[in-house]
Amino acid sequence: MEALILLLFIFVLAAFLGFELIAKVPSQLHTPLMSGSNAISGITIVGALLASGSTESGPFAQWLGFAALVLASINVVGGYLVTDRMLGMFKKKDQPK
Repeated sequence: MEALILLLFIFVLAAFLGFELIAKVPSQLHTPLMSGSNAISGITIVGALLASGSTESGPFAQWLGFAALVLASINVVGGYLVTDRMLGMFKKKDQPK
């Protein structure tokens, strides 16, 4: 029970610190920050593949790994689409002659 309370405390602390950190990021740094979070989600995909492919841990862990794989894949694809759109805002537009 104590371990569960400790894990819940760490989760709440990480969520609070993450929110405070993101709120203070200037708009010029959002694109590099998105690219960094996409890389982290890529690591999550590798872990989810390992969890869903494991036969030793049981069916619940496999389904949980599959759910993590789906959600992380959605996060990566969406993040790259947003990053591409943000970078497109910095491209020069063709001037009509």
